[in-house]
Amino acid sequence: MKYILVTGGVISGIGKGIIASSIGTILKSCGLRVTAIKIDPYINIDAGTFSPYEHGEVFVLNDGGEVDLDLGNYERFLDINLYKDNNITTGKIYQHVINKERHGDYLGKTVQVVPHITDAVQEWVMNQAKVPVDDDRKEPQICVIELGGTIGDIEGMPFVEAFRQFQFKAKRENFCNIHVSLVPQPNATGEQKTKPTQNSVRALRGLGLSPDLIVCRSAKPIEMAVKEKISMFCHVEPEQVSTLLIVKYVFKARLDGALGNLVWWEVSLPMAGGYERLLKVCSIALVGKYTKLSDCYASVFKALEHSALAINHKLDLMYIDSTELERSTEVENSVKYHQAWHKLCKADGILVPGGFGIRGTEGKLQAISWARTKKKPFLGKIISVRIYCVLEFVLNSFSDANSTEFDPDTKNPVVIDMPEHNPGDMGGTMRLGKRRTVFKTQNSILRKLYGDETFVEERHRHRYEVNPELTHSFEEKGLKFVGHDTEGNRMEIIELENHPYFVGVQFHPEFSSRPMKPSPPYLGLLLAATGTLNAYLQRGCKLSPR
Repeated sequence: MKYILVTGGVISGIGKGIIASSIGTILKSCGLRVTAIKIDPYINIDAGTFSPYEHGEVFVLNDGGEVDLDLGNYERFLDINLYKDNNITTGKIYQHVINKERHGDYLGKTVQVVPHITDAVQEWVMNQAKVPVDDDRKEPQICVIELGGTIGDIEGMPFVEAFRQFQFKAKRENFCNIHVSLVPQPNATGEQKTKPTQNSVRALRGLGLSPDLIVCRSAKPIEMAVKEKISMFCHVEPEQVSTLLIVKYVFKARLDGALGNLVWWEVSLPMAGGYERLLKVCSIALVGKYTKLSDCYASVFKALEHSALAINHKLDLMYIDSTELERSTEVENSVKYHQAWHKLCKADGILVPGGFGIRGTEGKLQAISWARTKKKPFLGKIISVRIYCVLEFVLNSFSDANSTEFDPDTKNPVVIDMPEHNPGDMGGTMRLGKRRTVFKTQNSILRKLYGDETFVEERHRHRYEVNPELTHSFEEKGLKFVGHDTEGNRMEIIELENHPYFVGVQFHPEFSSRPMKPSPPYLGLLLAATGTLNAYLQRGCKLSPR
C-alpha cells in the first residue's frame, strides 16, 4: 500500500481537494485501485449538525455517513463509493480512544496525545485504506489522504505528528507528501510573492514532514525564476514545483511542472475543452435558504452541471434566496423582492433543494406554485415535497392542517415525524443513507428516466415524511405518488399530472451524480427546460449525437 498525503498552507480553501481528487483520478486512469480519506481536525463527530454557511453542504454516503463535502468530490471524480470511516475527525479519534480507555484497553497507562491519539490516527488510516471501494472488492493499492485545515493550526498538530511517525512506519518509499500553497500577486507590484510558501514549508518541515511536491495556487502560471526561488528555499528541485491555476470552471484546472500533462480536472471529459464555446444556454432558478454560499449546494450544482454538459448546453444557475420571494413592505426588501421574481420568471426551470425549518418556507411555496401554474419544469427535493403537500394541496381542504415540523401540535398532521427521528439527539438520527424506492406504476416520467427500472436506490437525509394515511386524498387532486419504500408505506416520489415536468423526491439524487452519468431527475429537469424531454424519451432515453 502506498500513501499520498495532501497538506495545505497559508490559507484554508487553497485547493487541497482539487489536488487530492486529481491525483487520485490520474492514478485510477493508469489502472491502479485508489481510495481516499479526508481528515477534518474539528471535534464534531461528523458534519451532520454543521451550518451550511460554515462548511458547505453535508454530503451523505451510501452507509448513511454525514461527511464533509470533499468526500463528494472524491466519489464523483474517482467514481467510487466511500464509507463514513473515510472521513476522520478529531471527535471520532478522541471518542475511539476514550472508549478504549473506559474499556480498560490501556491497562492503567496514562492516556496521552502521543502516543495514543497519534497511534489511533495511524491505525485508522491503515485499516480504512484497505477497505475495497470498487465492485470487484479488491483491496486498493493507493490511498490519497487530505489533511484539512492549514499547517500551523493548533487543532491539526496531532494529525501532523501522526503522519511524521507514519512516514517511517509505511516506509519512506511508500509515502509521498504534496503540499499546496498560495503564491499571491499583489496588484501594486505585479510580482509573484514566494514568502508565504517559504514560511508554510518551513513550518511543515519544522514539524517533521518534507514535501515531495509543492503545488502553488496562483492566478497566473508560476514563472521559472519564482519556481527556482521556491526550490532553493524549500529544499526541492524546480521540477517538484507545480502550478494550480485559479480558473472559473474547476474542471479546466491544470497542473504543470512535475505533474505536467497529467491532469484535466474531471479527467477526459470530451466536452470540457469546448464548454465556454457552447452557444445554447439553459437557465435554472435554485430557490433555497443558503444561497449566499455556493458550497451549500455543491452537489446540486455539480448534478446540474453534469446534466447540462450531457445535453450540450451551458448552465446558467441563478441563486434565489427564498425569503426574497416573500412580499415585504420595507424598501430594501421590496427591491430584492422584484429582483428575485424577475430571476424566477425568466428561468427555464426551477429547482427547490432540501432544507430544514420554517424560514423561507413561504418563498419556496411561491416558487413551487409558480412552477405549477405556469407549467415551468420543476424538481423539488425533501422539504419541497412536504411544503407542496401541506400548503399547496391541503390547506384549502383541511382545517388547521400543517406539518409537525412547523407546528408540533397541529390537529391535522399532513407531514409527520419519522420513527428514526429522535428530537433529543440531533446527530445521526435522521433517515440516512442508500434506500430502495419502488415504482408503483409504469406511467411515470422518472421511471422512464431511470431506464424503466422497477426500483431505484438513492441516498436519503430527512426527518419528516408525508402522512401515509392521506395519500389517497392527494392523488384525488392530481398529485400522484409514483414511488414508495419497500414496505409500501412511505411516499418517496411525486409527479403532477398534465405538467411538462413536475417531480418531487424524498431523497438526494445529486449525491450519486457523476460527470459521465448524470442523475436522472436532474437530467429530466434540464431536458424539460430545454424542450427536449419528449424527444429523449421517444429515443429510448438516448441523448442525441453531438
